[in-house]
Amino acid sequence: MTMIIGESTTSDADYKTKVKELCQTIIDDPALKEVFEGIDKFMENDEAKELFTKMQSTGESLQMKQQSGLELTAGEVEEYNKAREEMMNNPVASAFVGAQETIQGIHQTVGKAISLVFENGRVPTDEEFESHCCGSGG
Repeated sequence: MTMIIGESTTSDADYKTKVKELCQTIIDDPALKEVFEGIDKFMENDEAKELFTKMQSTGESLQMKQQSGLELTAGEVEEYNKAREEMMNNPVASAFVGAQETIQGIHQTVGKAISLVFENGRVPTDEEFESHCCGSGG
C-alpha cells in the first residue's frame, strides 16, 4: 500500500528559524540567566562537583541494589543522606541541583506542548497547556 503525502508549504528552514527563535527566547529569559550562571559556577568548582558526584554515585548504587531486590541497610541509607546533606550544604552544588530541576521542568513543558500540537493538529488551548504541560494533570 502506497501512501501519498501532500507537499509541505513550509520548508525545513522555516521550522529551524522558529525553533531558533524559541531557543533564543528561552536563553533571553532573565530568570534563566541566573540558572545558566549557576551551572557555569558549578562547572568551575571542583569541590561542588566532587560532592555532587559522590551523592549521585551513592544514590545510583543504592538504586541498583534495590532494583536487584536487595534490602538497603540503615548504614547505606545514612551514607546517602550524609552525602546528599553535604552536597546540599554547598551553595554552588545546591544551586546546580536547582538549575537542573528548572531546566528539566522547562524541557518537559516545551516537549509536552509540542506533543499536543502533533496530537491535536493545533496550538494547545490555555486549559490544555495548563493541564498537560505544567499543571497537576501533566
